[in-house]
Amino acid sequence: MLRLPEVLAELDMSRAAFYRLRARGKAPRMVKLPNGQIRFRQADLDLWLAACEQTAV
Repeated sequence: MLRLPEVLAELDMSRAAFYRLRARGKAPRMVKLPNGQIRFRQADLDLWLAACEQTAV
């Protein structure tokens, strides 16, 4: 499970840009933990990236 800073570094994206994606419903799938933190599964991030590549072609 990846933390948000790790995902932002992998995507080379600012936190503000990520939250704009999230507000539009276009962010990768997230898991919200009971303590309120967000995590990302590597597999979900990989699927999201693959879908982005398909729409860009």
